[in-house]
Amino acid sequence: MKFSLRAFGQHSLGALSTAVLQAWLMVLCVALVLLVLRVGQIAWHWPGEFQASWSDLWTVVVQGARFDLKVCAAAALLFFPLLLLLPARWHGRLVGTVAVLFVLASLVNLHYFGFYKTPIDPIVFGFFEDDTKAIVQTIWSDFPVVGTLFVWAGLSWGAMRLHRAAYGRLSQRLNRQHRPVWVTVLGVLLVFLLLVLTTKGTLRAMALGKQNVSVTTSQFLNDMVPNGVIALKFAWDSRRDSQNLSDPLLGLKRLHFGSPMDAAKVLGIDVADETVLRTLLLVNAPESLAAKSVSAATVPKKNLLFFLMESWSAEPFRYQAADFDVLGRLAPTLGQACHFSNFDSAQPGTHPSLEAILFSTPITPLTLGPQGKKPIPWAVPLVMQRAGYHTMFVTSARSGWRDLDRVLKTQGFDEVIDANDLKAAYPQAELGIWGVWDSYVFQYLSARLKQKGNGKPLFVFVLTSTNHPPYDLPPDYPREKRNMAKWGGERNSLDLLPNLDSYHYATDLLGGLVQEVRSGPLRATTVIAATGDHNVRSFGLYATPERRYLVNQVPFVIWGDGLNCGPQRALPAGHRDMFPTLLPLLGVSEGYLQTGRNLLKDSSKQTNPALKAPISLSYFGPVRSAQGRWTLGDPASFVCTPGDAKTSPVKVSATCQFSAQDDERARAQLGLLDWTVRVSLPK
Repeated sequence: MKFSLRAFGQHSLGALSTAVLQAWLMVLCVALVLLVLRVGQIAWHWPGEFQASWSDLWTVVVQGARFDLKVCAAAALLFFPLLLLLPARWHGRLVGTVAVLFVLASLVNLHYFGFYKTPIDPIVFGFFEDDTKAIVQTIWSDFPVVGTLFVWAGLSWGAMRLHRAAYGRLSQRLNRQHRPVWVTVLGVLLVFLLLVLTTKGTLRAMALGKQNVSVTTSQFLNDMVPNGVIALKFAWDSRRDSQNLSDPLLGLKRLHFGSPMDAAKVLGIDVADETVLRTLLLVNAPESLAAKSVSAATVPKKNLLFFLMESWSAEPFRYQAADFDVLGRLAPTLGQACHFSNFDSAQPGTHPSLEAILFSTPITPLTLGPQGKKPIPWAVPLVMQRAGYHTMFVTSARSGWRDLDRVLKTQGFDEVIDANDLKAAYPQAELGIWGVWDSYVFQYLSARLKQKGNGKPLFVFVLTSTNHPPYDLPPDYPREKRNMAKWGGERNSLDLLPNLDSYHYATDLLGGLVQEVRSGPLRATTVIAATGDHNVRSFGLYATPERRYLVNQVPFVIWGDGLNCGPQRALPAGHRDMFPTLLPLLGVSEGYLQTGRNLLKDSSKQTNPALKAPISLSYFGPVRSAQGRWTLGDPASFVCTPGDAKTSPVKVSATCQFSAQDDERARAQLGLLDWTVRVSLPK
């Protein structure tokens, strides 16, 4: 019996020793491959004019290696029971599984950064929620798929071969050595404990997490720190929080406020009751937000045509010239317009920006769940509908995308016109990857504006789609010849020229409609506004400090009679400021959230201290003032940048520094907006 117990003990200790050795070799071999991928990613995306010190590069590589070890150790612990139970001949397959998955995740992260200028974030889940077939077609036409597959196979095979060779040598060497049992047991326990600690990533109290990604003043270098697995984990955490409306304080806590009252005090709002606070956050909030009849005397007279232009970046506006035409017929209209040239998108993706604009929400995706099945009281189309408008949503894409056909009608649009409707109206229209060409949207709007309506003014929200990868255009579209010496941006992308063509195509169509309305009978009764949903990838990574402020910039332009554009056209602003600017122009004065400031007013004359500071607050982290750019709540991320997109050469004030007050106010505004959504909508 003693002999059997001893044999069992020796067998168990041997299996445990083998499993621990295999686990550590898995960690080291896969982490080494991820490190090689990170160096390759830095080289692949390195901007032409970007410069960085060797110490910063070393810091990024070391910090990235810590994240690599962390995720690989977590995988080793997950597979540890199998390493303990399965024969050694199966261990290589487990290592191969981890290598294949982790290398794939990091390759996805590499190309994701190239497209969105950020590591994997919650938008990645749109692969399953958008038109997956269209996305796959775009990936196939726009990315080096075959080459990526070879790299994936090669690095995965390399990790497995390295593991096999290392295990063969180490196991032979360890088996030759004779040591007391207690030494072996102690060694195995210590090595296993080290494996557990490696999953934490640090010996400090706080585990290695998202707060540890910022290790330099360069956002480009910081974005190289996360591997694909950890970036996906961060994205999943953010996605989970966005879907959790059961805790109304979740967003406030993340922004370092204990209650909505704490955030309100920062903004000069001193109330003791949450119900009163919610009322104050609405502009001239009526006692009831239920739909109500509007008498003919109170019906507004001006139409509003609002255009959300796909990938409509701000940078091409800077280089417009006779021999570098990117604006087409829009160019001559800008002299009649209020053009806000220092303007940022709320989100880095189309659907998140669409939700941010229409539903005043920093939480996205919001309307894919039960929140989209009931009216959101402050939704812009509902506000316009209650004010007496006939509301229309028109897009060249398919409205089944992200359930928009269902959501938009629930949220106050009387009509939803999409690619299928346009195809029916214009049989010659061809349905492409994303829908029909944008020209059919503008053709439809031109015809619709000439029709006699039902006596109500129109609110039309337009979403274009043609200026999107793979940047295809109608076969008969005459492409412009441009003097590329006039392009002052980056030139790394192979898609730069076709993207400039598709940009010109969409912008020229917008300019044509603006000219038609501004020269016709609707001029005095129509306000037109246009912005972009987000920046576009082929115009650069904006890695250098003097260009970083452009990374999220889109235009915002308003056309209308009697506009006083005021002094804010070159000051930092963003999507959250659009409808607080537009709705007062129309006489709509109740029921919408005060998300931002009125850009047609002098900000220095604002009574609300939160609206005096000219700040661009994006809903996913970046903040900009006239002095610099930083990540919300992270003083170490502050970088001095220019405030005027037209300023060249760039000059930054000698007193430029992080403002804790600006950051606190921005956190309070975003926190209260997040709280309002979570506390008000169905769970």
